[in-house]
Amino acid sequence: MSNWRLIKLELAPTEAFPHGSPSRCYLMRLPLDAGGMIDELARAFEPKRATLRRFWPNEPDQSGYVLKVPGGWAFSHTAGEVDLEPVLHLEDHPIRQGEYLTLTEPDGSRLPFRIVSIANA
Repeated sequence: MSNWRLIKLELAPTEAFPHGSPSRCYLMRLPLDAGGMIDELARAFEPKRATLRRFWPNEPDQSGYVLKVPGGWAFSHTAGEVDLEPVLHLEDHPIRQGEYLTLTEPDGSRLPFRIVSIANA
């Protein structure tokens, strides 16, 4: 059984931010199974519930949807596949607090993020 979760990611240490940056974060709402994997069936049943928000200082917040695409997951500002931006490669990576994920930023750079919290959504 899946449960919808609100997942907060904060920028992990990088060359530009050696201590990370809690002000650079993402909030994702996704259904996770007991092993922390994205439940694609639950997401497909309620696709508009699978959301992602990007919070970045000095930039407008970005909001949209998390979609399954060939080769991974993508972010779209609309519920369709008009403006897909590759985001995640989570096919075999569980989402667990304290773990790290690499996300592709809108400019194409790949940055590490730490999963700082997972709550019921």
